[in-house]
Amino acid sequence: MALAITNENFQEIMGSEMPVVIDFWAEWCGPCRMIAPIVDELAAEYEGRVLVAKCDVEECEEAVAKFGVRNIPTVVFVKGGGVVDKHVGAASKDALKAKIEKML
Repeated sequence: MALAITNENFQEIMGSEMPVVIDFWAEWCGPCRMIAPIVDELAAEYEGRVLVAKCDVEECEEAVAKFGVRNIPTVVFVKGGGVVDKHVGAASKDALKAKIEKML
């Protein structure tokens, strides 16, 4: 299961040695609910190699502002503290997996 990002743990997550994948979502967003199980599957598959996290845009303003998220779902791929890729909108598991593999 993906880790929940909060204002309290955001800096710690961004300081991770591993690449980080952040799914920006909201409860009321249909496409967000569509990709939620995919994000959780990827968290399980890449456990120990990639930190997969979810950020509720209504609860973690710091992360939303840092990455300039305007539309959801948005999945941000971070390595070494910098954004290396971004996907806006619903996506297939294969599409997200390909972006993760590029980071490794």
